[in-house]
Amino acid sequence: MSDLTPSGTADWEHQLAVRLPQFGHRNWIVVADAAYPAQSSPGVKTIVAGAGQVQVLHKVLDAIVATKHIRANVYLDYELHFVPEKDAPGVERYKQELDALLAHSTVFRLPHEQIIQKLDQSARIFKILIIKTEMLIPYTSVFFELDCSYWNAEAEERLRETIVAAHTRSSESHGKTR
Repeated sequence: MSDLTPSGTADWEHQLAVRLPQFGHRNWIVVADAAYPAQSSPGVKTIVAGAGQVQVLHKVLDAIVATKHIRANVYLDYELHFVPEKDAPGVERYKQELDALLAHSTVFRLPHEQIIQKLDQSARIFKILIIKTEMLIPYTSVFFELDCSYWNAEAEERLRETIVAAHTRSSESHGKTR
């Protein structure tokens, strides 16, 4: 069951600071709008920041960058691009602020339901931290999928190729001796 914890600014920042050293690749941090639902997966911890979305995003990004063992892939709801100002006053300003904040990040834009599916799948075995903000614009949640900062997909692929090659050589040499 999700643990919904009301927090003051200092408390959510403290909870983030405590969790980041524990988190690694496959953990997630979500900076969510006010209507984001409390999730029921046991690994999901929801805290209420009582602060604005951009302020929380800025602090979360700074904290991730300062944590040497992780980096983040950022997921945004694809729908955000299409939310009009007339239906969601302030959305254009938010999009500009978000673009500036994420200028140096790897950003993926997927339909909301696809992001939620990825998050739900991860929450089955990995911890997720959701920080709810006071944002009142739809499709503005920002999803940080944490990854290892000192190892990347290319290095992993080379490692796997090396293992396969070693296994193949080993199998071939065993076949010759029989």
